[in-house]
Amino acid sequence: MIVVVSGPSGVGKDALLARIRERSDRFVVPVTMTTRAPRPGETDGFDYIFVTREAFLDAIERGELLEHAEVYGNFYGVPRSQLRGALSAGRDVIMRVDVQGAATLRGVVPGAVFVFLAPADVASLEAHLRSRGGEDEDSIQRRLATAAREFEASGEFDHTVLNVEGDLDQAVDAVLTIVQSERARPDRLPTDV
Repeated sequence: MIVVVSGPSGVGKDALLARIRERSDRFVVPVTMTTRAPRPGETDGFDYIFVTREAFLDAIERGELLEHAEVYGNFYGVPRSQLRGALSAGRDVIMRVDVQGAATLRGVVPGAVFVFLAPADVASLEAHLRSRGGEDEDSIQRRLATAAREFEASGEFDHTVLNVEGDLDQAVDAVLTIVQSERARPDRLPTDV
């Protein structure tokens, strides 16, 4: 099964997937390829696959990415090979993409389960964006404006999970319950990439 987690920038998608990875070895979290610069503490090949714009465009040309999008001036994409390997080994894939990427994946992976991760409120999202550091006021305001549009798209997802600041385990439990429920559905479509 493929589970696609999406939501606004700063909502905690990376933290959610890291905690799921800690709690269960059933899931493979594909490493997203990106052209953006690494943030402090990020490791190439673990957090993201950091590449040049030219290398990213070559990967698109060769059909190596399941989906790709340009977000805030940087490219992001999911390498198809990582998903194929996990699924053929009988493991589930849980991946994070932006809302634009989720819309693309709906047409590419019909059996996937789509989860929108939402903040408790806009004020907590803004506080989290500011606490990350490294972004100027214009960038934060641009992310908040984008988040407002992304909230409007949340109805296109199969499930919505609230990520309340300070209670990540509640969101993790909700996603794991969704996966268990979806896996038990007799009409669950197989996923192929």
